[in-house]
Amino acid sequence: MKRYCVLGFIAVYLLLTAGAASSQDDIKKHPACKSCGMDREKFAHSRMFIEYDDGATEGTCSIHCAAILMTQNKDRRVKSLMVADYKTKRLIDSRAATWVIGGVKTGIMTSTPIWAFASEEDARGFIMENGGRLTLFDPAMAATNKEVVENKEITHDHHGHAGHDMEP
Repeated sequence: MKRYCVLGFIAVYLLLTAGAASSQDDIKKHPACKSCGMDREKFAHSRMFIEYDDGATEGTCSIHCAAILMTQNKDRRVKSLMVADYKTKRLIDSRAATWVIGGVKTGIMTSTPIWAFASEEDARGFIMENGGRLTLFDPAMAATNKEVVENKEITHDHHGHAGHDMEP
């Protein structure tokens, strides 16, 4: 019985560490944001990773650029949408994240800051220091899509940074 427990533990450990190691592989695979060209390692705390049903992947610096790409590729089905945990920079499922909208910390590629956290506790700590409000993925994406549409940024050659602060 002990032998099976040890083997089970080893199997779970290998799966978890493989996932942790691959969470940074997206930066190697997509070092620059597909939408705006920004350095995804520099913006590892806000980056997103899109995987489509056909196996193709895209990396972005932010939810803002991810919204642009997903709108441009609306004929493709998104299989997985990962976002960086603001605190650890590790990728997490965007729907499982706790999101913060607003606050004084300047957003990436957007006038309304939007950040993702793996834990609600970390998100609440961020709010205590920087302001903002807790939300879920759908309202965070809706706010991003609204800004993208209002700024008329849905083109197939969007590469501008006009009006956006790009400091981490």
